[in-house]
Parts: sequence; structure tokens; C-alpha cells
Amino acid sequence: MWREMLQALPYILGGIGYTLGVTVVALTVGLVIGVLLALLRVYGRRAAQNFAAVYVVVLRGFPSLIVLFIIYYMLAALIDLPPFLAGCVALGVCSSAYQAEIFRGALQSVSPGQMMAARALGMSHRQAIITVILPQAFRNAIAGWSNEAAIVVKDSSLVYVVGLPELLRRAQQVAARLYAPFLIFTVTAVIYFLLTFATNRLLGWLERKTRIPQMVAAR
Repeated sequence: MWREMLQALPYILGGIGYTLGVTVVALTVGLVIGVLLALLRVYGRRAAQNFAAVYVVVLRGFPSLIVLFIIYYMLAALIDLPPFLAGCVALGVCSSAYQAEIFRGALQSVSPGQMMAARALGMSHRQAIITVILPQAFRNAIAGWSNEAAIVVKDSSLVYVVGLPELLRRAQQVAARLYAPFLIFTVTAVIYFLLTFATNRLLGWLERKTRIPQMVAAR
């Protein structure tokens, strides 16, 4: 059994490319939407704040798998949506609701005096947000965002239901062929652990590299 397992391992590992691809694209989609929602909640008008709040509450209440089914099967009636794109959009939309809260907290953690100082220097409100507030907020958000990144790595396994040959899909096929689900899925779980561990380590390194010692001491 171990010999067959070792022979099938390269095939299983071949799904990592799809897993990482879905993760990166979904995180990017979630990042763009999440930052926009966070800006609306912190700096938007009342209607924009209410829209962003409702979006976050609704999307956080939906299972990611249901969102994937809605996007893949319902939109398939309108457009030809490949499984990879459907998975990226679904996970990205779900992630955006959580990222919106991460970045909202990061924006609010920046001292109001930063905005006042930027406006005193002649910057417009938009310029102050883009050049002064957002860079600091991104630094503050890395710790929380690393947790969301690890979650998306694991949630990428959901796209196996639409036929994308990612890590879990390939593991399922091998388990069915070798009649060894415990062994195959244990190995697959270890692979997911290593991926999430590497993700957290990478973002932890990024957090340390972008940290401003004076700001940390001031806290």
C-alpha cells in the first residue's frame, strides 16, 4: 500500500498549483472588495456605510459552499463560467466580508491626528486616505489578514465539488482507487497544514519587515 501511495503522491502534489492559484486569486478579489467596503464603512456617507454593513453581515452568514453553488450553477445559465474562475470569485466574495472587518479595524486604529496633520499640510481628504492612512492601515492589518489567508488556503478545498483538479479532488480520486481513504486523507491534511504554516510564516516575516519601531513603542 505504501508503494502505491508513493507512486500516487506526485499526482496528488500536482493539485497544489490549482490550490495556490485559487488561494491567491481569491485573496486578491477579497482584498480589493474588502478594502473598498472598509473605506465605505469608515469614511463613506450613511447610505454607503449601511450598504457595506449589510453586505458584510449577509456574506458572513452564508456558507462558502452555498455561495460557490450559487455562482457556479446559477450564473452558468447566463455565462460560461470555468470552475477555476467560479471558485476564485466565490471564495473571494466570501473572504471580502471578513477582510472588510479586518481593514475597518486597521483603519480605525490609525490615530485621527494623522488625518488632521495631512489636511493641515494641504492634502485633500482622498489624498490623505491614500497616501497617509492606508499605508499605515495595511501594516496594522497584516496580522489579522494572515489568519484570513490561512482560512482561504483551507477553503480552497471546496472547489473540488465543481470538478477542479486541486489537491483534495486528486486525493479523493487516489483514495477511491487505492481503497485507502484514511492514509490518503491523512497525508493530504499534512500537506494543507504545511501550506497554511508556510503562509503564516511568510506573512509573519512581512509583518516584521514592515513594522515601524517608533509606532510599536508608542503603543
